[in-house]
Amino acid sequence: MFVITLRFADKSRAPSLMDDHNAWIRKGFEDGVFLLVGSLQPAAGGMVVAHGATQAEIESRVQNDPFVAAGVVTAEIAEIVPARTDERLAFLRPAA
Repeated sequence: MFVITLRFADKSRAPSLMDDHNAWIRKGFEDGVFLLVGSLQPAAGGMVVAHGATQAEIESRVQNDPFVAAGVVTAEIAEIVPARTDERLAFLRPAA
């Protein structure tokens, strides 16, 4: 799984790209890759939890975010290999 941190670099350009950014988020959920998306507080950017894709696929997806492409945010991708989870998140554990 991956945690993607999107930190504002040029917040002034965000409003003009918000519809396209939201479409990118919707596509991530429709594709079954995004599990959670939320805002970093206070108004510092956003975070995405993604699953079911390779590192290369996540990197490509992130580069296609209109906010990233336009320099509205900088992106950092961290890969996590879950070792322990609550049973509700058991689907995130790697296959044995």
